[in-house]
Amino acid sequence: MLENLNKIQIENPVDLIISQIRDLIISGQIKPGEKLPPERKLAEHLGVSRNQVRSAITKLEFYGILKVLPQSGTVVTGIGIVALEGLITDILKIEKTDFRSLVETRILLEKEAARLAAQFRNQEDIVKINNAMNAYENKVNKGENAVEEDLMFHLKIAEASKNTVLKTLMMIITPDIVKNFINLKVCDDARNAKTIDEHRKIFEKIVDGQAEGASEAMSIHLKDVQNFSKKMKL
Repeated sequence: MLENLNKIQIENPVDLIISQIRDLIISGQIKPGEKLPPERKLAEHLGVSRNQVRSAITKLEFYGILKVLPQSGTVVTGIGIVALEGLITDILKIEKTDFRSLVETRILLEKEAARLAAQFRNQEDIVKINNAMNAYENKVNKGENAVEEDLMFHLKIAEASKNTVLKTLMMIITPDIVKNFINLKVCDDARNAKTIDEHRKIFEKIVDGQAEGASEAMSIHLKDVQNFSKKMKL
């Protein structure tokens, strides 16, 4: 009898917020360039926490659907409706995807991004990667969560690769991999110190133009997340 019953899936509040924002944009109730209500008002109206609203907005901003303007609020970008609907559908489904496959794909992309960055980076790229690396270190040294800073370090390397498709693919799969890694694994001080050292080694290889060295340094850096994915039940 049990085999005839379907497992009940309870949607994540963040996913529900994303879906409602999508509906508002697709229906034309919020047009490109218009601002969303403040986080506090959205949270009160939806009956969720501000952190959940902020997580949804952060995720949508990461994918280029929303843009948070300092001192001005959150506005909708001009992405097309068809593209928007498909992209948000993918965002909502990504967490149900094979985690191990995502990690394997990320490793391939990250290694190639580092290799290309070492070949094609310019001085501006070097400054941006260095700033992202320092921002991560500052947060970690203060004992604060540095997930976003870690993501930014990797994305700045992808930008330096001068391969926009590679960067876009990384933007789609990386956030949820990092979120799962942080949520399901306790990152202690030893791991944080190890990450800082690995970031620096990757950065040095990119600055020195050592393409294969940068790729290898990235591979070493992602070894823990690779091992972690293999231990998860698929």
